[in-house]
Amino acid sequence: MLVPDGVFMVLSGFFLVSHTALPKKNRNFVFMKVTFLGTGTSQGVPVIGCRCRVCRSTDRRDRRLRTSAMVECGDRRIVIDAGPDFRQQMLRADVRQIDAILLTHQHKDHIGGIDDVRALNFVDYPTIRPVDIYATHATAECVRKDFDYAFASDKYRGVPEIRLHEIDPDTPFSAGGMEITPIAGEHSSRFRVTGYRIGRFVYLTDFSYIPPENIERLRGVDTLVVNALRWAEHDSHFNVEQALALIADIAPRKAYLTHMSHEIGLHEEIGRRLPDNVEAAYDTLQIEI
Repeated sequence: MLVPDGVFMVLSGFFLVSHTALPKKNRNFVFMKVTFLGTGTSQGVPVIGCRCRVCRSTDRRDRRLRTSAMVECGDRRIVIDAGPDFRQQMLRADVRQIDAILLTHQHKDHIGGIDDVRALNFVDYPTIRPVDIYATHATAECVRKDFDYAFASDKYRGVPEIRLHEIDPDTPFSAGGMEITPIAGEHSSRFRVTGYRIGRFVYLTDFSYIPPENIERLRGVDTLVVNALRWAEHDSHFNVEQALALIADIAPRKAYLTHMSHEIGLHEEIGRRLPDNVEAAYDTLQIEI
């Protein structure tokens, strides 16, 4: 939901207020909390078998689960992506309920943990609470294939209870009581990827290209999260230079890098090379908007 200055809107029992509509003394008002559940790449950090200084680091900020984030507005909670570390991420964040999952694309490090939503289905047993999952057609097809038992006409006991919703990457939609604007782009020449704008927060991961018309959907954002795999170029992910170029173009108040590999270096050293309004995110980091 794009909230213009001076406009007050009600969403699921609480107010969304444009930050600049408030008097300066009241601008600490928070309508959204974002938790970085994971900030690593498909292999995570440390990488199995690797002995580089990042993978051997004792700094907890250098330990990165597969990329995911949780957005909370009032009593509403949305998770973006459910990769192989989903179970661990839900336990670590002490989550008992989510209202929706948004999937960015069909790769395993973003959908591989979907089976574990069954724990959330039965947390209030005998009441069974299905989980709503939103994805583009290509991603939804992969979910149906990989987790076919969840969509069978004759399900066996204990399978995930999922309501899978297909979205148009060019059309805003509602999920979990929030208004979502999808941001379509390219992961590579073979794969498309979808980012999400929720109010003045934007989350982009696994992008290598965003069409100019979709960059316009990012204007006016307060907080931007964008993938930055490493310093060197990569054929299917933004590197740090490309991520910083996008950030400079959009000019958010604050930006965070995510989906980082061990090749990006030690967390304590990354920040020294970034602009003042940009930080490298780390697992469990929470921000308020």
